[in-house]
Amino acid sequence: MRNLFDSILLFLRGMGMGAADVIPGVSGGTIAFITGIYRKLVHSIKSIDLHFIKLLLNGKPATAWKHINGNFLVAVFSGVLVSIFSLAKLISWLLENHQMLVWAFFFGLIIASAIYISKKIEKWNVYTVFFVLAGTAVAFYITLATPATTPETLYYTFLSGSIAVCAMILPGISGSFILLLIGKYEHIITAVNELNAEILSVFAAGCVVGLIIFSNVVSWLLKKYSDYTMAVLTGLMIGSLNKLWPWKKVLETTINKHGEEIPLVERSIAPGQFRQLYDADPMILQVTVLVIIGFVLIFFINYLAGIGSDNRNKRQD
Repeated sequence: MRNLFDSILLFLRGMGMGAADVIPGVSGGTIAFITGIYRKLVHSIKSIDLHFIKLLLNGKPATAWKHINGNFLVAVFSGVLVSIFSLAKLISWLLENHQMLVWAFFFGLIIASAIYISKKIEKWNVYTVFFVLAGTAVAFYITLATPATTPETLYYTFLSGSIAVCAMILPGISGSFILLLIGKYEHIITAVNELNAEILSVFAAGCVVGLIIFSNVVSWLLKKYSDYTMAVLTGLMIGSLNKLWPWKKVLETTINKHGEEIPLVERSIAPGQFRQLYDADPMILQVTVLVIIGFVLIFFINYLAGIGSDNRNKRQD
C-alpha cells in the first residue's frame, strides 16, 4: 500500500513537471528540484548506460530494471506525459487569454525556487557568486534572444527534442522556451494537440537521446562541483524571471501558421507604462496575489516534503 502511495506522489510530481514543461519560461527541472526528486531523477536517467544494456542482453531484465530504478522513472514520466497531453490545450488557452496572471504565478514560484536552491549551496565564496552571476547573465540573454524560423523536417524535429530536453532537466531553463527560440514550440504543441504520431515519435526519440547524454553531464557536475552547479542553477532561475515578468511591451510580431498575429520579441516594462501604452488595466492587485500564491506554494510543498521525509525516517528507526 505504501509503495502505491509513493508511486501516486511520484506521478503527481511528474504531472507538475509536465505542466511546467508546456509553459515557455518554466522548467520541469525546477519542479523536480523543489519536490525533492531532482538528484534521484538525474541519477536514474544516467543509469540507462552500457551496463544496463549488458544486463538486458544477458537475460537479466529484473536486474536491469532495478539498475535504472525503473519503477521510479515510470511513475514520474507517466505523470509528465499525462500532464503534457491533458494540459497542453488548457495551458495554451490560459497563455492566450490570461497570460499576465499565468506569468505572475510562475514569477512567484521561480523566486521562491531560486531562494530554495541557493540554500543548497554549502559554501559561499567569490567563485559561487561568480557562477550565480554567470548563470543569471546566460538565462537573461536567452530571454532576450529572438525566436528563429527553422525547417520542419523530421531531422530538425529530432534535433530540437535533443536540445530542448537538455533545458528541461535544468532548473531555471525552460525547454518550451528553447523550442520557442529555435522556432519549434508551436510545431510541437500543435502535434501534441493533434496527436501527430510521426512528429511526436521523432521528437520523443530526440528527447530520449538528449536526456541520457545530458543527464551524465549534470550528474557528474553535481557530484564533483555541487556548490558551483547549484550556484549556476540559482542564477539561471534569477535570469529567467525576465521572461516571466507579467507586463510586456511587444516590439515585434509574426504571423503563425493559422494566420494569427502573435508576439515575437517582447520587453519587460513597468505596470504604469503598460497602462499608458495599451490603455489597459495592469491588474496589479491580481498579479501581486498570484505572485504571492506561487511564492508560498513552493515553501508549502517543501514543508509537506519534509513531513514525508520525517515520517519515512521514523518508520525506518
